[in-house]
Amino acid sequence: MNSPGPVRVVLLCGPSGSGKSTLAERTGLPVLQLDDFYKDGDDPTIPPLPDGAGPDWDHPGSWHQEDAMAAIRALCTEGRAEIPVYSIPDNGRIGSHTLRLEGARAFVAEGIFAAEIVRRCEAEGLLGEAVCLRNSPVTTAWRRFRRDVRERRKSVPYLLHRGWRLMRAERGIVARQVAQGAFACGGSTALVRIAAVTAAPAPAYAG
Repeated sequence: MNSPGPVRVVLLCGPSGSGKSTLAERTGLPVLQLDDFYKDGDDPTIPPLPDGAGPDWDHPGSWHQEDAMAAIRALCTEGRAEIPVYSIPDNGRIGSHTLRLEGARAFVAEGIFAAEIVRRCEAEGLLGEAVCLRNSPVTTAWRRFRRDVRERRKSVPYLLHRGWRLMRAERGIVARQVAQGAFACGGSTALVRIAAVTAAPAPAYAG
């Protein structure tokens, strides 16, 4: 999946709670958090849950794909981009910040919707690698629940309901992301594949 573009993006996807943020930090690369491109909670275009109990935050329709692509393009061509800051407990954007690559030849864009843009990044010559983190559904569910409670993302009843639904759907989620062009693997293999991207000859960009 290597491309000759000036800077390459590593798309890191996987089910919620699979360890994407932790692995992204371990790479030592700049990180673009794709969750910051969620739509505000009152956006009427967010699809509802099948049971009608509120918005479906795990549906790609709850996410600003075009805004995420614009940020990736800016980082790949200019080495910097203005990124929103999204608060999950507040269901909305609370500010923005500038992400700078500081000369890095690659960066990680991580989030549950990263696989949605694999083909687009590949077609535009921006893609360095696309990885889907895969664990056992029980392991993922426990990690997700602990994280969400620690960060007070939602109420505990909501987290339990969502967690059960996602655990049952996890294998299908991974299969979908693989079909979209991501390589499913564990953390150790993911780090090796990402390291191969940064080992390519260093390009240059205007930044």
